Amino acid sequence: MTNNLYPPSRPQAVGEILDTAFRIFRATLLKCLPFAALSLLAGQLANIYNLLKGGPLQQRLAAHDSVWWLLEIIGYALALMFTSAIVRRQCAIASGQPASPQGELGSALRLVPGLFVVSLLFALATIAGLVLFVIPGLYIWTRLACAPTAYLLTGRGVSASLSYSWQLTAGHVWRLSLIWSVAFVLLIVFYVLAGVIATVIAVPFALGDIALITAITATVFVILGSVGTPFYTALSLAVFGDLSLRKEGTDLAARLSPPG
Repeated sequence: MTNNLYPPSRPQAVGEILDTAFRIFRATLLKCLPFAALSLLAGQLANIYNLLKGGPLQQRLAAHDSVWWLLEIIGYALALMFTSAIVRRQCAIASGQPASPQGELGSALRLVPGLFVVSLLFALATIAGLVLFVIPGLYIWTRLACAPTAYLLTGRGVSASLSYSWQLTAGHVWRLSLIWSVAFVLLIVFYVLAGVIATVIAVPFALGDIALITAITATVFVILGSVGTPFYTALSLAVFGDLSLRKEGTDLAARLSPPG
């Protein structure tokens, strides 16, 4: 049963939020893997173009090829669309609603421009904080981390989603820092293992051909790495559900309290 995973029935402790995230992840993984794989592939369109031209796998700011930049932009937009579809599919499944691939993709496509702006402002604010000092950047990241989920699920606009994330996370920075720290450690370990496994698989088949090793490694890594995106979005959904419930309870208490 997944219909009680989102929204949660009560505020949750750190361990319960992580458990909810894993349960959403397990319940939705197979149904989200196609979108996750397509998202990762879309993000690598420019690098695939480099490989086909015989260039290095990573060649970003140094690239002067207009086709490269076009593929980079298209790839990022497609990655946003597929990731948005994952969030909406996980939300539907976790709340007991039927999933609709066509509807999810259509909605995700319409939300891409706004989500791009939300992500850009989120990133710029975080970078500004990191430039000032590391701690302000991490603080800003924690306060705005719910903005993309709010934009995708609540119908709020760009500025309203950023503001809502700031409101939701007020007073919860330390517990959120713990939750995200655990998640990032798990993801780092997973991606390192995925890279090692991809290399181990690629080397015997490539017979010393560096280009072929790179291509096989990238392919295997995409297959394995597809698991990471649904986990991150499942955790984002679990965190957002918990904070939204707490916010509703706080607002209700404020409305019911007698005037001072």
